[in-house]
Amino acid sequence: MATTNLNIRIDEDLKKNAEILFSDLGLNMSSAITIFLKSAVDYRGIPFEIRKSNHAVSVDDEDILVVSKKLIDKNRQAYELLAK
Repeated sequence: MATTNLNIRIDEDLKKNAEILFSDLGLNMSSAITIFLKSAVDYRGIPFEIRKSNHAVSVDDEDILVVSKKLIDKNRQAYELLAK
């Protein structure tokens, strides 16, 4: 079976915590993601319930603007390349 690469961006702390968990289970990140993807394909959807949290989260426009500016600055080179 041919393989391919999958590049994703995730929160650094999430990655570290997931690596610890998967290591405890005897898995590496690649194996764990492969298990999830195979399960999703077999299930023909996300293989677990996805629902809204019972906890309300309030985010004001200023917080969104700050995060947006950080993302734009961090990825400015890619944005400029795509704009050409």
